[in-house]
Amino acid sequence: MSRVVLDIETLGYPLETFDADQQEYLLKFSGTAAEREEAVLKFSLSPFTAQIIAIGLFNPDTKKGKVLFQADTATLQTDDGGAVQFQSGSEKEILEHFWKDIVHYDRFITFNGRNFDCPFLLLRSAVLSVKPARNLMPYRYDSSIHCDLLEQLTFYGAMRKFNLDFCCKTFGIRSPKSEGITGMDMQSLFQEKRFLDIARYNLGDLKATAELFLRWEKYLTF
Repeated sequence: MSRVVLDIETLGYPLETFDADQQEYLLKFSGTAAEREEAVLKFSLSPFTAQIIAIGLFNPDTKKGKVLFQADTATLQTDDGGAVQFQSGSEKEILEHFWKDIVHYDRFITFNGRNFDCPFLLLRSAVLSVKPARNLMPYRYDSSIHCDLLEQLTFYGAMRKFNLDFCCKTFGIRSPKSEGITGMDMQSLFQEKRFLDIARYNLGDLKATAELFLRWEKYLTF
């Protein structure tokens, strides 16, 4: 069975890109400046208020992968001795490439993918008139197709949730945040046109999730 780890990076649109009615709706419960700022920060969490700026795929068995990312210019290069490919394009183009790639895998692995990455990919594709090649939201309680590690490590909500960084540190896995970049840095990196830094950050998330999956598979599958 071929399997792949998936992860995306997103970036919220500026408030001024929405019309007056949309802005009123988005800031409906933001009475103070602090609440307004917090609401704008959360734009990155919804496919209706954010774009995808990177999509990563990484095979936990072969250690080969690809990161599709947005950039101003066309980029195609490799890293890790040729094992990982970085390819740039518009949001629509990277989504089109993603759907061509994902059909080659029988199982996909995520961390919080059911609540974030997968619905985000599906809805952004629809917004941009890109037809998804497969259903990323299959039956929740069957991990043979979609293994969401956050679901597995909490036994479908029976235990408290921890983020990927915390889980990696607990299991002794190198955290993707160890390089000093977090998801909160996406806006500044994108504005500074540090597109490859975003792609490499995404690769770090992929590798960490892959290691966490292999640990879960070895000790917690029956």
